[in-house]
Amino acid sequence: MSRIAYLSTYIPKKCGLATYTHHLRQSIRAAKGWKGVDPVLAVTDAADTLPAADPAVWLLAKGEKAAYRKAAEKLNNSDVSVVSLQHEFGIFGGEAGRHVLEFVRHLDKPLVTTFHTVFEHPQEPYRSIQQELAERSDRIVVMNQRAVGYLQKAFGVPESRIRFIPHGTPVPLQGARETFRREAGWTDRKVLMTFGLLGRGKGLEMVLRALPAVVREVPETLYAIVGQTHPEVRRHEGEAYREELQELVHSLGLGGHVVMIDRYLDEPELVRHLMACDLYLTPYPGMEQITSGTLAYAVGLGRPVLSTPYSYARDLLQPHGELLIPYGDEAQWSSRIVKLLTEPGSLQQWEQTIEEIGAGMRWPQVGREHLELFREAAEELPVRQAT
Repeated sequence: MSRIAYLSTYIPKKCGLATYTHHLRQSIRAAKGWKGVDPVLAVTDAADTLPAADPAVWLLAKGEKAAYRKAAEKLNNSDVSVVSLQHEFGIFGGEAGRHVLEFVRHLDKPLVTTFHTVFEHPQEPYRSIQQELAERSDRIVVMNQRAVGYLQKAFGVPESRIRFIPHGTPVPLQGARETFRREAGWTDRKVLMTFGLLGRGKGLEMVLRALPAVVREVPETLYAIVGQTHPEVRRHEGEAYREELQELVHSLGLGGHVVMIDRYLDEPELVRHLMACDLYLTPYPGMEQITSGTLAYAVGLGRPVLSTPYSYARDLLQPHGELLIPYGDEAQWSSRIVKLLTEPGSLQQWEQTIEEIGAGMRWPQVGREHLELFREAAEELPVRQAT
């Protein structure tokens, strides 16, 4: 059985990439149907909590450039068959995460890189880093079909080396929705929800400004903003942003219609909240966002959604353009939310549509697709000479 090594952040670190890699590793292990353990090179910095005692989790010091070369050499001398690099610019050391190049330059195992960020028009310092990663990767995984064309156009990557695999999501628990709504105290409410680490640039202010018009038509509306403040935001400005949102809620008279759940939810609790909501919102202003784990989770769990038309939302929700609303058009956001919450059968119809989209995104299926790709890389590709 091929052994796969993962390079990424990893649990218990509270970040989306760590959680993603954990579930990918679990789902591939389940797809293999074996009891072996695949190793993880877990990128850490001084502020991280050390992983639980697990001999298969090897720590890699984020800021130590030489550690990346040593990690590659360790894998070269192991029985690992293929390496899965989960790439996001911010998680590695050096400018824009440049230290990861030290790893790939010295690795002689087949390399499959998952790009969690792909720019349509890449600029420095990101362009040269991603170009070298693309050139040195034997296969590339993207979670947005638009990214295939971006990589071809920007870096000349042949389509044959790029594989689209959806962002993995949990499997919904059938028949549990009403129980979760009672647990959350949401039985008699029409619940809108956004989750994720709190920080500026998520569009939450826009939803709050659109909410009074919704509340006038649907008084039982509740907007749940779920998640603790992003650690980097808290480090630089404390809870100033959360306090600004709370002041906006107060000034708009929305005290009984907005709840902020200020904590990090583990996955079972997050799934319960998502399944309990009526409508999930991603009002992000940045149109180039190529991946959104939060939107993926909502769709994978079969929840109706509304979103701004950023890249990932357009790709995931095509051809359902009525679910995409321009950022800043508060009147259209209000009217579309009201329509979904009040029109008989509307939410139920969208649940069926989203369920069809989400069915292919769940971890068992996504794990099998990755395992097939990793086996292909391990069996068909020659060992490369590190340079």
